[in-house]
Amino acid sequence: MPIDAARAIAAEPRSAEISWDHKDVLLYHLGIGAGVPATDPDELRYTLESRLHVLPSFATVAGAGMGVVGGLSAPGIDIDLAAVLHGGQSVTLHRPVPSGGRVTSTSRVAAVYDKGKAAVLVLRSEAADGNGPLWTSDAQIFVRGEGGFGGERGPSVGPGQPDRAPDRTVERPVREDQALLYRLSGDWNPLHADPEFAKLAGFDRPILHGLCTYGMALKAIVDTLLGGDVTRVRSYGTRFAGVVFPGETLRIRMWAGEGRVEAAVTAVERDDAPVLADTVVEHA
Repeated sequence: MPIDAARAIAAEPRSAEISWDHKDVLLYHLGIGAGVPATDPDELRYTLESRLHVLPSFATVAGAGMGVVGGLSAPGIDIDLAAVLHGGQSVTLHRPVPSGGRVTSTSRVAAVYDKGKAAVLVLRSEAADGNGPLWTSDAQIFVRGEGGFGGERGPSVGPGQPDRAPDRTVERPVREDQALLYRLSGDWNPLHADPEFAKLAGFDRPILHGLCTYGMALKAIVDTLLGGDVTRVRSYGTRFAGVVFPGETLRIRMWAGEGRVEAAVTAVERDDAPVLADTVVEHA
């Protein structure tokens, strides 16, 4: 059996020391579209080291660690990477992410679900320093063709967007070179840069990293509804519902609630094709 769920979950966690500094944070923020307009005080908090605030989504690239790839090599996991899809991502903050740090990152397979025609792996990474836990990040990975092993089905997808008009809607352009810049934060998959490779994967041109869209959406929510205060974010999760192409425009619809913002992200030029769904920011 390519996936031995019991063995994967029982395996010893893997630990590694990772570090970052303000240059890594600045590069990440530029990669998700910060800095436009360049002299806007609201943008300078993402792009000027003397004012630097760190978006919590930076946790997905801190230390340039590719936790998803590492998790797929865990004991009990033997799969074809061509069958893998990044289905969702979440991060829970225990403290605000500092602009520089050195932490111990511990990764493990937290769950394996049987969806029938596919398996879903939950790959969990926990970061801690001398002051205690910093963040917990979960990647939900769909593996096509690996279901049907009789395991727990796991949670279903979320309820979808609220049945009312959004409280706020904003649009964010994706630059033509955005994927080329974002990949410098650690995801070197040629799918996001090489047109020939993209064609082999079934796309007519390179696509944007899902985690880049993830960061762009969080920045829009923080800037629009949380007064630009990144420290108010307690957790952030989404489901990847579709691709984005560089040069497109993201439409981000937001519904505000008590301590909670729900959002939906679509691609404007493709008739509002879904991009991110079941998106929730819990906040103080």
